[in-house]
Amino acid sequence: MSDFVRSHDPADDLRRELGLGRGAGRVKALISLGDGPLSLAELARAIGADASYTTIIVNELQALALVSRRPDSRDHRRKTVELTAEGHDAMQKAQDIISRPPPALRDLPAAHLLQLWEALGHLSSA
Repeated sequence: MSDFVRSHDPADDLRRELGLGRGAGRVKALISLGDGPLSLAELARAIGADASYTTIIVNELQALALVSRRPDSRDHRRKTVELTAEGHDAMQKAQDIISRPPPALRDLPAAHLLQLWEALGHLSSA
């Protein structure tokens, strides 16, 4: 099972189709900003990174015109990061790639998919 999961990791597709490099932090940041602007500290918590690495990620995404940064309207000492229109498109593409089932699952007959769904349900409730 672990070989199957590893062989269908969407990381290569994300790198190729989004052009964001190897790290997963950029994709996590895009997806985290999908619900609206976040402060740098909130974004760091959302992606599980420290503030300095999050700043590097935001700088890279800003250079690609995927995010913008502005002073927080409630506290001008903080910066708020939000997706640009291009960033929304990239975030949607990332979500589409991540949610795309591998061909081996897509090609299973409906009865087998139902069995798999039921087995996974039993595992998740255990």
